[in-house]
Amino acid sequence: MTESMSQYVVLLPGDEAEWEAAPEERRQATYAQHHEFAQLLEKRGHRVTGGAELAHSRETKLLRTTADGTQTVTDGPFAETVEQLTGFYGVESDDLDDLLKICGLLANGEAVEVRAAVDPPQESHEHGVEGVRVEAGS
Repeated sequence: MTESMSQYVVLLPGDEAEWEAAPEERRQATYAQHHEFAQLLEKRGHRVTGGAELAHSRETKLLRTTADGTQTVTDGPFAETVEQLTGFYGVESDDLDDLLKICGLLANGEAVEVRAAVDPPQESHEHGVEGVRVEAGS
């Protein structure tokens, strides 16, 4: 990450049934908005670090671990709601206010959630899960 830039995640909830039923023209218009969003971010000094449109929540695999360590995997989303997480962007920015303005391009009467990523403690940069040292290139 660039010095003085913060990492944000732009979360895009939406109605999956509405999206599935949307005519191709609407889908293409939405994709064009996302293209414009990415271009505007770059033009104004923000940097997209990742992101994706997510598969329908019916394809979700949910892993739960109990206190005794037993794990179960089930199909379907965690939340039984109309709105599901439909996509996300990772964005580096040093101007949250401007990032929020640009995210308004994607709102279209829907919610867009922008959340700061928490910087991990320095120690976790050196170690992976359960204290296993992570070597460059591994």
